[in-house]
Amino acid sequence: MLTVSKLARLCGLSRTTVLYYESLGLLKPARRGSGNYRVYGEKELGQLRQICAYRDAGLKLDDIRIVLGRPESDVSAVLRRRLLELDDEIRAKRSHRNAIALLLGSTEFEKEKDMTKEKWTSIMSAAGLTAEDMHRWHAEFERSAPEDHRQFLEYLHLAEPEIVRIREWSRSACR
Repeated sequence: MLTVSKLARLCGLSRTTVLYYESLGLLKPARRGSGNYRVYGEKELGQLRQICAYRDAGLKLDDIRIVLGRPESDVSAVLRRRLLELDDEIRAKRSHRNAIALLLGSTEFEKEKDMTKEKWTSIMSAAGLTAEDMHRWHAEFERSAPEDHRQFLEYLHLAEPEIVRIREWSRSACR
């Protein structure tokens, strides 16, 4: 049996955090011991580790409350929704970052761009791929892994309109 302090330490949390989770109804002690102290067991340790895993994945406490004790399909739906939210947040942050760099009128921030469309196209051409080969490559990428294809295009630091154009162009080749 574990005290609140031992439970917190095992999960790398503060005692206050564990008590906060309890106040939200995310965790309950197995029982109360002598002196009305909270006592936790392996089941509660597992629940707290699950809460920590969801927090590490960026889930909000309200979402964690929803998924605890739910069927796996409900958990998957919440996780998928959060993943889409994160994708939107990343796109927004990239847009904000680009707008700030533009306002600064500086190319200093462009040094972080490891790969660009031009570099990638140059590498593909040097490897012997023609424009038609590259079109087939994009079409297959879009057909087999559309979200990964989108992420790849974002990795090339393309603007959203160009990403949409390339994906539509790629899908047209699949028809």
